Amino acid sequence: MKKNLKNKIALIIAVLVVCVYGIVGVPDGVSGRALLNSMTKRIHLGLDLRGGAHLILQVVVKEAINAETDNTAGRIQQDLKAANLTFTQVYKPDPNKPEIIRVEGTSPAQSSSVRSVLDDKYSNEYDVAGGGAENSWMLTMKPAVESALEEKTVQQAIETIRDRVDTLGVSEPVIQEYGLGKDQIQVELPGIDDLDRVKAIIQSTARLEIHAVVGGPYKDEQTATASLGGTVPYDDELVHGSGALTGSDSDSVYVLKRVAIVAGSDFRSADPGTDSNTGQRTVRFTLTNEAGDRFYDYTSKNVGHSMAVVLGGRVKEVANIESAIRDSGEIRGSFSPDEVLVLSKMLRTGALPASLNYLEDRTVGASLGADSIREGVLAAIVGVLVVWAFMLVYYRGAGINADLALFLNLVILLGFMGFTGSTLTLPGIAGVILTIGMGVDSNVLIFERIREEIRAGKAAAAAIDQGFAHAWVTIVDTHVTTIVSAAILFLFGSGPVKGFAVTLTFGLAANLFTAVYVSRVIFDAHLNKMKPGEMVSI
Repeated sequence: MKKNLKNKIALIIAVLVVCVYGIVGVPDGVSGRALLNSMTKRIHLGLDLRGGAHLILQVVVKEAINAETDNTAGRIQQDLKAANLTFTQVYKPDPNKPEIIRVEGTSPAQSSSVRSVLDDKYSNEYDVAGGGAENSWMLTMKPAVESALEEKTVQQAIETIRDRVDTLGVSEPVIQEYGLGKDQIQVELPGIDDLDRVKAIIQSTARLEIHAVVGGPYKDEQTATASLGGTVPYDDELVHGSGALTGSDSDSVYVLKRVAIVAGSDFRSADPGTDSNTGQRTVRFTLTNEAGDRFYDYTSKNVGHSMAVVLGGRVKEVANIESAIRDSGEIRGSFSPDEVLVLSKMLRTGALPASLNYLEDRTVGASLGADSIREGVLAAIVGVLVVWAFMLVYYRGAGINADLALFLNLVILLGFMGFTGSTLTLPGIAGVILTIGMGVDSNVLIFERIREEIRAGKAAAAAIDQGFAHAWVTIVDTHVTTIVSAAILFLFGSGPVKGFAVTLTFGLAANLFTAVYVSRVIFDAHLNKMKPGEMVSI
């Protein structure tokens, strides 16, 4: 019996040592400040405790749908031309319904051939209707495809934002879908107080595209449209810009092919540099293998023609194709050091699939976070002291047992958070305090059952054994139901609510160990020292 008890005590001590290591690791010293610094390195503080930036962003998913149907319309034209089928135009009739594409002017005699091309290549994503005497066709993106594209757009935006935030060196950022709104993203960046810089990094589309030039520059859109016979074909577009990366404020209009030769996701890398001849800052970029082959195929067939570099929706440079280009190039301009770094970062992390609107943006000051820590820790300390005092007064000697179990409960909880790198938030501190209450509840169930057994005339050892045996089922029931509630909060809650759920779950798991196992070991150790017939102080 004593050997078995020694093994249990050794296990408890081992758990205590491991958890203390999880909390502070190997501190730089033994002073209070050194221990605190070690603790904060292992247990990260959330936005509400450390301070930082908080943003709620709305993803304009319609832009992604618009871009997808633009590309589809371009492919339809190419497919119909390749099949020698006549048509007058392929366009999207309603700007407010970008999911609809219309094909007009097909020949009634070729109706079955047009139907075959559209069905074979586009019926998986679009509902195809029309034909016959109407000489027109309507392709409508299927709702399931549209929903999947919207979801993909939000996920791509989250991944892109996360890549860009990594360049800021933020520890433990929260970047996730915001559960309180459709197509919204929540961004929390602890320790960042420059909101304008954060917006510049996140919001910038920095979408670099290379388009074929149809004509230009023209002084205005009217002149550009007139050069096309008064109507801009659907596969062309009018784009403003200076046409040179020299910081010029001049504004001209160019006619470009709507579908880009290469675009944002085709860039594999981008690095800042300096032109050895002019001293201008540059961004050297490299394309993916597939895009490089596509770019080579285009430039080799269009030597002597012009292509436009479009950045952020504006023509930044128009260059003449002097020879075939495969997979690398550079952008020159009068960039500031910050601009060239930001541009290279944006190209490396890829373009956002759609623009973002700011629904909410604010910063939490470090002083407010310090106040939250101070008040939250004070509340936790006061709560623990009051509970300890109550247990000592009400349960006398057995209260010491409960207090030791509660202390170990807190150590295990904080140690687990240290090992897992969990983020402690203000609601998380509330979860710690609630865990203390649940721990007391478990001890009360056990102690009251022991009292009942003693009143029934049982000896101390039998009363303790029966008390733990009968209270065990109730303790497990209360803890499991609370953990299920915490799991639901974690699955459907936002960041701070998840912090509460995590600390509550960890605390309850630790409480099952301390209230049942540790408390029983302490009682057994006390029983071994008691004289025959002596009753426990409870």
